Amino acid sequence: MKQILKRGQLLIALFALGIYHSLAQSSAGIDQATAEVSSYVDPVSNLIIAIGAVVGLIGGVRVYIKWQSGDQDTQKAIMGWFGACLFLILVGVVIKAFFA
Repeated sequence: MKQILKRGQLLIALFALGIYHSLAQSSAGIDQATAEVSSYVDPVSNLIIAIGAVVGLIGGVRVYIKWQSGDQDTQKAIMGWFGACLFLILVGVVIKAFFA
């Protein structure tokens, strides 16, 4: 009976060590993935901000052309382009803040 009890304790100890080892491996993988993603955050964020600047320039030119031609929906175009630029710039800033 003592031998069966010792075998049971040994199996439980081996099982616990196996779980501990597998958790240690998964946390190392998660740490590596976090470092990999963090290395891409700044370039992606800067790219999004640059795209927002280009969209702003294009929008400004299109609104200016509408304004010069006397279109009635100039304010609607201004709000649409301004909203798009603001969204892109805020996304770039939020990505940096989220992963910092």
